[in-house]
Amino acid sequence: MTRTAPVVVIGGGQSGLAAGYHLRRLGVDFVILDAETTPGGAWQHTWDSLRLFSPAAYSSLPGRLMPPQIGATYPDAQHVVEYLADYEKRYELPVERPVRVLGVHRDGRLLRVETDSGTWRAAAVISATGTWWRPFLPAIAGRGDFGGRQLHTVEYRRPQDFAGRRVIVVGGGNSGAQIAADLAHATELTWVTQRPPRFLPDDIDGRALFDVATARRRALDEGRTDTGGVASLGDIVAVPAVRAARDQGLLRSTPMFTRLTPAGVEWADGTRAEADAIIWCTGFRPALSHLAPLRLRGRRGHIATSGTRAVVEPRLHLLGYGDWTGPASATLIGVGRPAREAAKEIVALLH
Repeated sequence: MTRTAPVVVIGGGQSGLAAGYHLRRLGVDFVILDAETTPGGAWQHTWDSLRLFSPAAYSSLPGRLMPPQIGATYPDAQHVVEYLADYEKRYELPVERPVRVLGVHRDGRLLRVETDSGTWRAAAVISATGTWWRPFLPAIAGRGDFGGRQLHTVEYRRPQDFAGRRVIVVGGGNSGAQIAADLAHATELTWVTQRPPRFLPDDIDGRALFDVATARRRALDEGRTDTGGVASLGDIVAVPAVRAARDQGLLRSTPMFTRLTPAGVEWADGTRAEADAIIWCTGFRPALSHLAPLRLRGRRGHIATSGTRAVVEPRLHLLGYGDWTGPASATLIGVGRPAREAAKEIVALLH
């Protein structure tokens, strides 16, 4: 079965919904294809204790403020899932699920989107698949030799699963710090980071980070000196749980080890530590395998963009993959602006 739509949006998480909101406002017909069975995007799959960096009002998609969560300054992931489900319903966004996109192909004047439930042909495509589905694991000696359990951030759920065990958490970013704080009271924890952890000042949260990221992008666009953006402030937002563990002396980091052994890890000086589990909080890469047929990646696997538009294929926009596709565009509050610009460019293309 082949169907046609002026615009196909791939991904029904926060970025896809923001794109849908702006396309709807501009009077463009579109469809959103989502691989999930229910609304909420990747927020449905995070660890139990995860909380946003910002209060609800500063974690909103365009057009609809996120309501506060009763009893919590910083909403949890389930609150975000409920908000996204309500947002989708409120704006009657045309989401089809579960639909897994297999590939996007050029098809004359249109783009052809092949899925596991049929084919779509569209004048423009917005890829909004995020990064959650492509976890990154570093290449390190002996990783296949370790006899314990290895998992990535995407697989971690709760500290009770590791109670009383020896756990090594690898990663000095927000995920690493939050999961280490989560495990600090229930496990024999070793927190390993590439460099000493850099905590942002306690009074800085997602509101300030968005402003800093926006200011950096504006400076770069105007040819001014790079301010360094969020990275110039630090790597870790001191959310309440992280702050508490840090202040109790439970978040002491250890330098990165050089290899895994059957029983644990080993550092360059020969020091060893045994472990029952290693949790790799080592980040993600953009989930873009569905765009492979378009052959847009450069030497380093990067797709060149102007704003959100792919330079080599102007019928394609990439949305929500971080600063690469707009300042803080991988965040709830940050994706609205690039989604609006993408929708405007698509309207111009269609006409």
